Amino acid sequence: MKLYFLLFAGILFLLSCSRKEQKVDAYGNFETTETTISAQESGLLLAFNVHEGDSLIAGDTVGYIDTLQLYLKKEQLDAQIASLRTQLPDASVQLQVISQELSHAKEEQTRTENLLADNAATPQQRDDMNAQVALLQKKYASLQSSLSIQSRSILSQIKPMEIQIKQINDQIARSIIVNPLKGVVLLKLAEPNEMVTYGKPLYQIGNLSQMILRAYLTGEQLSQVKIGQTVTILTDEPDNKDRQWKGKITWISDESEFTPKQIQTKDERSNLVYAIKISVKNDGTIKIGMPGEVVFR
Repeated sequence: MKLYFLLFAGILFLLSCSRKEQKVDAYGNFETTETTISAQESGLLLAFNVHEGDSLIAGDTVGYIDTLQLYLKKEQLDAQIASLRTQLPDASVQLQVISQELSHAKEEQTRTENLLADNAATPQQRDDMNAQVALLQKKYASLQSSLSIQSRSILSQIKPMEIQIKQINDQIARSIIVNPLKGVVLLKLAEPNEMVTYGKPLYQIGNLSQMILRAYLTGEQLSQVKIGQTVTILTDEPDNKDRQWKGKITWISDESEFTPKQIQTKDERSNLVYAIKISVKNDGTIKIGMPGEVVFR
């Protein structure tokens, strides 16, 4: 009886394995898109509140780099600009004096013309007034041009400083470490109070809610798949059971490669395979590196 039971169990096991071999079309491992977040400025990392396994959203402030020297440089430029602005001429006040003289001279010019018409003034007096008006007009134009040149010279010194302040403001903004995308921290690469340089990796983040199964097909299987196709993914469960997931093919390689060592394809005798990527929505069960099996139909 015991021998019969063992024989029956063995047959069921072999049948189960046979069914599984028939239905599985491809094998692969899960991965995710990993993004490395790097420092955008150089300096002392004063604060860095990131830990592996943390869930972050886009816009989270996770740390900042020392900006003291930037603030001091900005204050110095502000002071220099304020000093230069005090040197700008008050054109309206200086021109107003000559403008009043010119207005009075024109009134006298008109009065002289009227007197000359009544034979109460001489042509010489008229010519003198005309000359005086012309002289004042030239003085006004000359002063206006001089003040304009002086103002432009000072403003030309201020403009580069204002641009420097904008650059410093940008550097200060980039010294604040802001997480750019939603995901889970996979790897922490820096610690508070470390000196960091521009481009130094600080941490890696990945979106674990949407996993990618990279699987491999033989050349004969390529005709069975297309981008956008929905397939079934199987992952291992306790007690030799499988869990099914729905996935969508998002990428098919157009070049063959040698079979990766960790992958077993349907046709184990094939030396060359084609990689495909399948997007799978994850509830937290699927882990990076976890194996998966693909069923096309």
